[in-house]
Amino acid sequence: MSGVLELAVLSVLLVLVAGVAAVINAVRPFIANAVVGLLVFVLADVLFGLEVALTVLAVAIVVLGGAPGAALVLLLSAFGLAFVP
Repeated sequence: MSGVLELAVLSVLLVLVAGVAAVINAVRPFIANAVVGLLVFVLADVLFGLEVALTVLAVAIVVLGGAPGAALVLLLSAFGLAFVP
């Protein structure tokens, strides 16, 4: 009887691990975009003195757009249209 319970628990854990692996694979590009975009923000601040107010919307644009999204946010901030600190 306990062998059946152990197999059931093992099966559930295997399905959960597979689900977590699928989620991580789906989210990986967004994480990479966020890291690259935030690196662009830091470099723009250090090299050119451009500051950006990091809001949820700015981070969402960077996560979805990567480096081009970061450039867009930087341009909007530089011209005083949005994300002005």
